[in-house]
Amino acid sequence: MAQPRKVVITCAVTGSIHTPSMSPHLPITAEEIAEAAIGAAEAGAAVVHLHARDPKDGRPDQSPERFAPFLKVIKQRSNVVVNITTGGAPTMSVEERLRPVAQFKPEVASLNMGSMNFGLFPMLARFKDLKHEWERPYLEGSKERIFKNTFADIEMILRTCAENGTRFEIECYDIGHLYTLAHFVERGLVKPPFFVQSVFGILGGIGAHPEDVMHMKRTADRLFGDSYRWSVLAAGRNQLPVAAQAAAMGGNVRVGLEDSIWIGPGQLAKSNAEQVTQVRKIIEGLGLAVATPDDAREILQLKGGDRVEF
Repeated sequence: MAQPRKVVITCAVTGSIHTPSMSPHLPITAEEIAEAAIGAAEAGAAVVHLHARDPKDGRPDQSPERFAPFLKVIKQRSNVVVNITTGGAPTMSVEERLRPVAQFKPEVASLNMGSMNFGLFPMLARFKDLKHEWERPYLEGSKERIFKNTFADIEMILRTCAENGTRFEIECYDIGHLYTLAHFVERGLVKPPFFVQSVFGILGGIGAHPEDVMHMKRTADRLFGDSYRWSVLAAGRNQLPVAAQAAAMGGNVRVGLEDSIWIGPGQLAKSNAEQVTQVRKIIEGLGLAVATPDDAREILQLKGGDRVEF
């Protein structure tokens, strides 16, 4: 009897987009991040994508010292695949962003495939009462800030991780990013199967219309054939509609409070696990199965949790 296709759910638990004033449920401290990641795994996430924050005011913090406490707890209490960001925040240098991955050598790291405008400033229209002094300039500054991911930056990250066995969640915010990936594939710096995370609905990247989703998938199929595994994430209210479309099209999905702090119109998600549970219902409603962490390791050909440095 045919078995249902297994869908990998990634959960991005805190990120560097939303600020603490936007939601009381956004994980900030190491304890909150660990609990959010473990809760997401228990709800069905096979992979957790992790950023760190300063516990005093919630600003993005890419120092390995901020990552170490929650990485250890997650590893002790869960079999979930850990994915550490190299994106950090657009305000950081690539050297700063790379430090946690270089030190901890995770199974998966994120890798942004191009420099871009990354517009966060429209959120100021909705969130006017910001309690920390860094939040408003951080959001307003995105009007003139470039999220820098040059060819040299990307190559530095790839070469730093080449001997560590770390694979990448390759984040593509627009069609051109797929062609940049093809360049690195041609040079042999990225080897199949690669995990392409198509990102929709960020101001400065591709939109979240169903035609945009199909265009990204068609282009990736043409460039990479069966050498890649496709996943999607969508910002804000687009999160679940795009996830449903992608799951029906043969893809994997990412949810989490990094990408959206909402669970419905005007309704804040109370946890990352709540979003995982919601997308799991969609996946299973399509007659598909949710991949376990070990399923994800097999699908993505990961090195295993026993070969990380945390």
